[in-house]
Amino acid sequence: MPAKPAFEVQSLVTDAVLVQKRRAQIIAAAVDLFSRQGYYKTTIQDVAKKAGVSAGLIYQYVRDKEDVLLLSVLDVLESYKQEIPTAIQGLTDPLERFQAAIYAYCRVVDQRREATVLAYRSTKSLSHERRQLIMACEIETNALIAQCLRDCIEAGLFRQVDVDLVTYHFVSLAHSWALKYWRLSQITNFERYVREGFDFLVQGLLTDKGKRKFGKAR
Repeated sequence: MPAKPAFEVQSLVTDAVLVQKRRAQIIAAAVDLFSRQGYYKTTIQDVAKKAGVSAGLIYQYVRDKEDVLLLSVLDVLESYKQEIPTAIQGLTDPLERFQAAIYAYCRVVDQRREATVLAYRSTKSLSHERRQLIMACEIETNALIAQCLRDCIEAGLFRQVDVDLVTYHFVSLAHSWALKYWRLSQITNFERYVREGFDFLVQGLLTDKGKRKFGKAR
């Protein structure tokens, strides 16, 4: 796995709890505005008004609008890194762990649909250094799913596959819920979408042993 570039969004405020609280407030406002009117058309003044703070206060927590976009995307990636370990904690069966990891990833996407779409639409607006950071964080997040997949292979439940490639098939399943929500929400609900999507993809991975186990779990 490539090393994550060393980078930190600078803040004039040193109180970590306050920084986290204020940045969450700024990110929530920014994601809404970036999603509705676009990154380039949105100003720091717009974000400040939406967040109910002054533009001067925002500049105490970020240097510029690009910092705000970066934090918005990283916030989703950090949610994956928190929710997946929590979801699989205490589970010992490899197939149950893998399913729990995928469902947790999908739930984050559902809860952060606007931010997920924003990541696809606006990451190109970031500098090369910051894009590299986003990509490294994505790979780090995907590794959580990839490890669960490897565990299923080692347990004889899944056939031998390109783990990184298959991981992206499941990641794409999750992201498509946000990217095509306008239509998917008209024809199904979140639970059915994830359940049937997971079933469709996992069937192509199961060994005979895995099929017996998966059949009992359904």
